[in-house]
Amino acid sequence: MVRYGRIQEDREWSQTGSREVITCLLEDFLRGRLGRSLYLTLPGLSSRAAQYACSLLGHALQKHGASPELQKQIRELESHLSLGRKLLRLGNSADALESAKRAVHLSDVVLRFCITVSHLNRALYFACDNVLWAGKSGLAPRVDQEKWAQRSFRYYLFSLIMNLSRDAYEIRLLMEQESSACSRRLKGSGGGAPGGIENAGPGGPGTPGGVLPHLALKLQLRVLLLARILRGHPPLLLDVVRNACDLFIPLDKLGLWRCGPGIVGLCGLVSSILSILTLICPWLRLKP
Repeated sequence: MVRYGRIQEDREWSQTGSREVITCLLEDFLRGRLGRSLYLTLPGLSSRAAQYACSLLGHALQKHGASPELQKQIRELESHLSLGRKLLRLGNSADALESAKRAVHLSDVVLRFCITVSHLNRALYFACDNVLWAGKSGLAPRVDQEKWAQRSFRYYLFSLIMNLSRDAYEIRLLMEQESSACSRRLKGSGGGAPGGIENAGPGGPGTPGGVLPHLALKLQLRVLLLARILRGHPPLLLDVVRNACDLFIPLDKLGLWRCGPGIVGLCGLVSSILSILTLICPWLRLKP
């Protein structure tokens, strides 16, 4: 009887524990945490990289005249990976909304606007993507998949534009800080402006035919300063490259700039690899 009572207690504890685990998972799913933990992990990003690698491989096979059967298999694999990614993104809309709520409290007005609008567009993008997944999986067969796909890519494009605007603002602030620091160092050492940019001398802006060389020198100095800033701030550099690569995907899908499956696959693969790198090395992720 004692043994039977212990078995009953173990069963009741096991059932209670299972219910608690399921309840926690449902709560995390509704809050978007489960979607975030599934998608923003190495398997989720690896599936994204595999999907765009299939797109790039399919384009290469088609270009080199591979067998139609092999090309069909690659396209089917890419389609299955895409559907699996959409499943992993369920619940990410709520997480994007939570990120937008946190971004509202940023002190910098420009950063607050860019990051908040970006997260709001991502939330709408994930919502449209969830509807598209329901249509492709057969749960909602009457869904107009083409219309919802266009909507999702439109919100995705707006989100990337906001991300690149934020990157440009960060670069501008760093360039101003670097220029001010250089000016202070030159004044402290008693030197003048480099290259005769400010003072009109031989070949300067005040002489005939000296405008173009002056502008060319100024542009060259700006490019060198930009390269120095990006080299000294790897998180910003990776964010710029990743957003720039992702930008080609909605531009192609919306028909605004037809890049072809090869360029889209290459850009998506590079972006996925950079995302995996920021996941493995969190210090490479741009903050906030």
